[in-house]
Amino acid sequence: MTVWIEAGLWGLLAGGALVLGACVAWFVRVPRSVVASVMAFGAGVLISALSFDLVDEAEQIGGLWPTVAGFLGGAVVYVAANIALARRGARHRKRSGELQSSEEEQTGSGTAIAVGALLDGVPESVVLGVSLLGGGGVALPVLAAIFISNVPEGLSSSAGMKANGRSARYVFGVWIGIAVASGAAGLLGALLLDGAAPEAIAVITAVAAGAILAMVADTMIPEAFERTHLYAGLIATLGFITAFVIERA
Repeated sequence: MTVWIEAGLWGLLAGGALVLGACVAWFVRVPRSVVASVMAFGAGVLISALSFDLVDEAEQIGGLWPTVAGFLGGAVVYVAANIALARRGARHRKRSGELQSSEEEQTGSGTAIAVGALLDGVPESVVLGVSLLGGGGVALPVLAAIFISNVPEGLSSSAGMKANGRSARYVFGVWIGIAVASGAAGLLGALLLDGAAPEAIAVITAVAAGAILAMVADTMIPEAFERTHLYAGLIATLGFITAFVIERA
């Protein structure tokens, strides 16, 4: 199997966790405190993965300054796009309650939420594709972190969509579409960067890491803190150390 096809399949698998979370939210009434707790755990997992895998690896491959530039650039681009989408109704796209805008409240919010979900998922899948270029197989700690964090993301966001009257066709259409887009992002990451200079790979990896950290701070942690309050930090710490153990084991 060629590397870029394998990368696409891993991206599809990671994106499929969003669909799994959506299924749980649609067919099972999960208490919001449980959703928020799992979200906090997922946030800790992602922070650990980008700390010990993505940023550290980018610095080792391409040096300190390309990593710094890519990391800050990824955060700036994500935040700018997130602000634009928030003004169109996607600000609370990961919230499980009724904070999400309905189409009646803000026309076009459904499209903005879908685009926001795509914005959240693509950087993670690109990283998976790039991780295969070294010839050592997919980065399992990163894959585990993305999968673990995507389940509560899909769960929380889908619960919010359902609470605001979105149809099953819309909800599952969004997440299946994001899963397919994640596979495509992983495939393109491996295909376009195969043979690229180490500095270029480092910058792309760091860009994705910066975007992921900004996403965690902007969309995951607020939902986690709203319902778990003082326990959010402890649960996120458990997620962080779990990912660290997976990375070192």
